Amino acid sequence: MASSVAIIGTRGYPSYYGGFETAVRKLSPYLADEGWDVIVYGRKGATKDDDPERDARIRTVVTGGVESKSLSTLSYGLTASLHALKDKPDVALVMNVANGYFLPLLKMRGIKTLVNVDGIEWDRAKWGRLAKFMFKMGAKFTAKFADNLVFDSREIERRWNSEFGREGVFIPYGGDVPPELPIEPGLEHRGYVLVVARFVPENTIPEFLDAAEIIADKYPVVIVGSSGYGGPLDEQAQALAAKNPNVHALGHISDDARLLSLWQHAGVYFHGHSVGGTNPTLVQAMATGTPIVARDTVYNREVLGSGAHLCAPEPTAIAASVDALMGDQAAQNASSESSLQRSLASYTWQLVNASYDAALRDLVRAFGLVLSRPDGRRTK
Repeated sequence: MASSVAIIGTRGYPSYYGGFETAVRKLSPYLADEGWDVIVYGRKGATKDDDPERDARIRTVVTGGVESKSLSTLSYGLTASLHALKDKPDVALVMNVANGYFLPLLKMRGIKTLVNVDGIEWDRAKWGRLAKFMFKMGAKFTAKFADNLVFDSREIERRWNSEFGREGVFIPYGGDVPPELPIEPGLEHRGYVLVVARFVPENTIPEFLDAAEIIADKYPVVIVGSSGYGGPLDEQAQALAAKNPNVHALGHISDDARLLSLWQHAGVYFHGHSVGGTNPTLVQAMATGTPIVARDTVYNREVLGSGAHLCAPEPTAIAASVDALMGDQAAQNASSESSLQRSLASYTWQLVNASYDAALRDLVRAFGLVLSRPDGRRTK
């Protein structure tokens, strides 16, 4: 009989909301191919039953929760964990330390847990004091009760080693190398500047929006993203686009092909994420061969390597770095090639999926169980 894995802590399958959701969308069919029974917990309205990417082998379970910025992760994590107690999968892949509070329940039920700790959430500027405290306590629960941990960057791994005394496995995110895609109407290949991010302060969105006013004097600026809840940054982006025809505020884009096209043809993609380890948006941008200017952080240096173009998180510094790369075709080509080759070497979904499979398999061995692949072969 196949072993079962429950995935807890995302919006469901197949979902296109963020990095965790993309990872689960790629990972679930891979695990099914490798002989796992896969259950993915999600939220009402976050997926479509007729989604053409849905794999019928993946069982999806929708549980209830509170839709709010501060309570959604905890509430949905609780209801998913309670459901898993009844289902009793062999192992649970848990995303985000906010769900660490529920690990003791899973442990008492004999369910082994592999936890992707995500970034250092209590460092994020978007959270208030109470939320930061809750994340830090969730991390302490995770450190105490998780059977194994996943770190998506070496720097996150170092932080957990030093602050919590926990080891784990390093598994970053992957990217898809797309075919040649048609360019967005009204734009020119390598002729515009792109930013793709959730509208939160630690993604350098306030500084980029100020820089965009300078950049737009010479180049079109395409802004993709939103806060998800509305607010001043969304309003600023829309106002900027309304007064300057060279600025295009597209909001959140869930169409993968359209987003990949925007990366593929951009002259410069600005990546302003400052916390969170290996960022899935950056990894996907690299896979499209996009010339990149990134905020100078330990995480971005780790992912981009020696060919990185880095800048300070200030509007004038962002505008100057973007302008320098936009005006240098040779540097653009070198940045594009460096990004693509680094992606192929270290950040592919094949590598990521195989690493998750191996980590989950290690936990199943603790039960003395054997996985059977669809072809009837047993794996150890």
